[in-house]
Amino acid sequence: MKIGLIGVGNLGGAIAKRLVEGGFELVACDIDESARKKALGVGAKVAESPKEVARLCDITLMALPFPSDVENVVAGQDGLLAGARPGFIIIDMSTVGPSTSKKNAALAAEKKAEYLDSPVLGRPGSCGQWTLPVGGKKDVIDKCRPILETLAKSVVHVGDLGSGNIVKLLNNMMFAVINATTAEILALAAKVGMNQRLVFETIAESGAATVSKLFVEVGSKIVKGDFDPVFSVDLMWKDLDVGLAMAREVNAPVIVTRNAQIINEMARSNGLGKMDTSAVIKILEKF
Repeated sequence: MKIGLIGVGNLGGAIAKRLVEGGFELVACDIDESARKKALGVGAKVAESPKEVARLCDITLMALPFPSDVENVVAGQDGLLAGARPGFIIIDMSTVGPSTSKKNAALAAEKKAEYLDSPVLGRPGSCGQWTLPVGGKKDVIDKCRPILETLAKSVVHVGDLGSGNIVKLLNNMMFAVINATTAEILALAAKVGMNQRLVFETIAESGAATVSKLFVEVGSKIVKGDFDPVFSVDLMWKDLDVGLAMAREVNAPVIVTRNAQIINEMARSNGLGKMDTSAVIKILEKF
């Protein structure tokens, strides 16, 4: 069975490597030349368009940055549905809203193709140990389990189509708040005359209930002054934008997340968008 992959960036590169190592024949596609070389380097074949991938493969995964990218890859002139046959399965591992998945699934159904949303809980570097919350039909998920379980230690059917998107957005909303709070307390520590590193290490090693793995990761980058992106401010902003839109659709007040997004917006407006999310401390230190 040939497996397709659209998007061989940071996340998609990890997926490609893991699938090839797992014995799958992989056909990848990306608009970026360096990403295509990355795919070839791990042993995948490269196709010229999503349409060609769909013609060659039974199941295709997507790992793309923006909802507009996902919609174009699925329904564009040279998109997956242009080459899809009945029974073709699309698994979207991107971070998008449930409305995007439902819209694309309806288009797929017109081609008698199936659609799952299976965004990633975990960093690219921990591929193989991820948790994948999956939304969609159980029988379709079962067909795809050998692929998904190659990428994750836990594959959880969380509900109908779009449910995986919801879990991912909720997770990233919490991520943004922890990220902002970590930056805020370390900026304040310096302001009141404490050594940032000492404060961070004391709390991180304390075993206190406030300590999370994310606090340790973000705080460590801050005290080292290492803002190379593991996950960029721009991507965090995008995920929160989608999450806040989801909340607006159901008239849900999300006060804490909205404030975290304001900090992200300030960081982006000050040219920090390509840096790691921990770089928001630069804005808090400034003010």
